[in-house]
Amino acid sequence: MAVERLFKDEATEEKGERARMASFIGAMAIADLVKTTLGPKGMDKILQSTGRGHSVTVTNDGATILKSLHIDNPAAKVLVEISKVQDDEVGDGTTSVVVLAGELLREAEKLVATKIHPMTIIAGHVTNSIGPYTMAQAIPPPYKGPHMNLVKALSVEEVPRGFRMAAECAREALLQRVMDNKEDAEKFKADLMKIAMTTLSSKILSQDKEHFAKLAVDAVMRLKGSTNLEAIQIIKKPGGSLIDSFLDEGFILDKKIGIGQPKRIENAKILVANTAMDTDKVKIYGARVRVDSMSRVAEIETAEKEKMREKVQKILAHGINCFVNRQLIYNFPEELFADAGILAIEHADFEGIERLALVTGGDIASTFDNPESVKLGHCQLIEEIMIGEDKLIKFSGVEMGQACTIVLRGASNHVLDEAERSLHDALCVLSQTVNDSRVLLGGGWPEMVMAKAVDELARKTPGKKSHAIEAFSRALIAIPTIIADNAGLDSADLVAQLRAEHHKEGSTAGIDVISGAVGDMAERGICEAFKVKQAVLLSATEAAEMILRVDEIITCAPRKREDRM
Repeated sequence: MAVERLFKDEATEEKGERARMASFIGAMAIADLVKTTLGPKGMDKILQSTGRGHSVTVTNDGATILKSLHIDNPAAKVLVEISKVQDDEVGDGTTSVVVLAGELLREAEKLVATKIHPMTIIAGHVTNSIGPYTMAQAIPPPYKGPHMNLVKALSVEEVPRGFRMAAECAREALLQRVMDNKEDAEKFKADLMKIAMTTLSSKILSQDKEHFAKLAVDAVMRLKGSTNLEAIQIIKKPGGSLIDSFLDEGFILDKKIGIGQPKRIENAKILVANTAMDTDKVKIYGARVRVDSMSRVAEIETAEKEKMREKVQKILAHGINCFVNRQLIYNFPEELFADAGILAIEHADFEGIERLALVTGGDIASTFDNPESVKLGHCQLIEEIMIGEDKLIKFSGVEMGQACTIVLRGASNHVLDEAERSLHDALCVLSQTVNDSRVLLGGGWPEMVMAKAVDELARKTPGKKSHAIEAFSRALIAIPTIIADNAGLDSADLVAQLRAEHHKEGSTAGIDVISGAVGDMAERGICEAFKVKQAVLLSATEAAEMILRVDEIITCAPRKREDRM
């Protein structure tokens, strides 16, 4: 007996071709949304919040745009997620990974329309280090049973491994053309500068990319191979222009030194704390204290002051000359600290004190009964400095020698926010490149190298496999095509010239959007990190595979609250 209805009334389902088309359309729409931001001449998007204040963000960062959107399509959410992962892992390529995944699905849609089964295409999406041909060992043997004739056409041996072979072939082509100057310090630093300038070329900092590339490289080189960017503090101060931004050694805290406190301390011993430094009142909600005279009120106030005095004495017993607290420090304890010649800094934001504790080598304390168990922070000098019209506190000679602060100046908070995102991307890419020093040329060169290798594989491959391999090649070539389109250039002509150039052995040709022609990427110093390109290739193919596997979309009915009245 057939089941008439499986799901509740408000649940919906889409099957087969309808579900597949919904997934394709959603994913391609997301790719089309961000592809205009790709490349040095990419456009920006304005994101306006519908919440209180209607805050505005101006950006061309793929991850920032996508995570700000409220998306209903499930396939589109997969692409949003890979963009976030790309941002977390390597910091750059967040737009490229979404655009490549969208182009792969666009080509896959054409293959599905020609009656090539989705599983045939999927088999090519999974990249693996064991190689394209030995991967056949991981596929189960063909079915051999009583209905063999019915399933013979769908036997796994007959499934073309087009995209899988193409992706592995593309990765191998890049590996053969990487450059690695790790052993030569000067050349490696030059590579880092080129990568930083290429990364910043598509950002708001492109006009001053040499200045900011130097800031980023100097900051990352101080980390000495570490990828912990917590040691690099970024402070935004409106005023001046972007070129006024600078790198300062040590740690800068965006707070002022209080009245009557020392403005300069040498050989500082710092206690970083998160504790209440207001006068200890009865902190029970709704509590009342009844007294029969004003003298009783004075006794309570005196008791509160004595309790706070004892707490301050416990803090002073640590042998410190600087006290930094996450919470407010009220007038009475601040006066006690000033009398003792202690610099007391209040209301430091939580991220600020965590980073301060990290770079000075101290712990964040909340109780002070056992001074010997508390680890103090140390630095050579604490002083007040001026940036623009604002006073800040600078900690020089901190215990973590690689700590530094980049101070960004700019015309408005919107400019500063976008400058911070751009600089953060550059810092992430550079810190990853210090660990994995392999470098590639940029400007569409990697995509053309991969596409050429994949095209050669397609010509050697018999059967339906060749269609999937050619589709993968077309998806790769879409990246330089979009870069040229976004710059207002004739993409068809430029890509045709680029193809011709890459048929020459050892070609280094790419699209130079500044001159509007095909140029030598090695001469122009346009470089990218291999790790970024590899992450784009792997993530895009895996996301496309996941979406291609879909043959049904089930939307669950919303859960209703029970009426208990």
